[in-house]
Amino acid sequence: MKPFLPSNLYRLAQTFLLGAVLALGILPAAQAEHAVDPKATPDVFLGAVANNMLDAVKADPLALKGDVSHITALVRQYALPYVDMNKTTRLAAGRYWRQASAQQQADLVKAFTGTLIRTYSGAFTRVTPDTTITLLPFRGDKQADDAVVRTSVSQPNSSPIGVDYRLEQTDAGWKVYDLNVEGIWLIQNYRNQFAQEIGRNGIDGLIKALNAKSGQ
Repeated sequence: MKPFLPSNLYRLAQTFLLGAVLALGILPAAQAEHAVDPKATPDVFLGAVANNMLDAVKADPLALKGDVSHITALVRQYALPYVDMNKTTRLAAGRYWRQASAQQQADLVKAFTGTLIRTYSGAFTRVTPDTTITLLPFRGDKQADDAVVRTSVSQPNSSPIGVDYRLEQTDAGWKVYDLNVEGIWLIQNYRNQFAQEIGRNGIDGLIKALNAKSGQ
């Protein structure tokens, strides 16, 4: 089975979650210094959770040591509430989503969630006490239902990396559903790979492949 992330995109994959964990607030509410309001403007919302996340990672010895099991638990507990994985999976599946049964759709969301968590957890090993994230000037309409928030992630001895977040306004407030690292959108990247796998082995084959990738 071909990997769901081409080797030449591995660095970008590592950066996806680096940016995501900094911007999605993997942080217990009791430790938060900045109030997170999902119904604030998209840049204010993302800025608050980004500042909380960066401070938390730098203060967490297990995260800084790259403990994958600990990282995975943190992602599941604190990042996923800020992500609309149903929409992310639906858009990645494209036209095949409508062909899937309700059970297949649920299984696909679960499998894809596990794959993304496992694939991008390694990004935490890139966080250092000198890591910074900067929100770039917001260019969109703050009253719109869909927005893109641009950030720049800086690491010691490397060039800043642009990470953009596409958010949608939901009943619960803003949620992230897509990421762009240096011009590559997550959904578009996986849509092509999903289509190839479904073409070979069907929707159940895609679910099986994703589960194998994430070790489920």
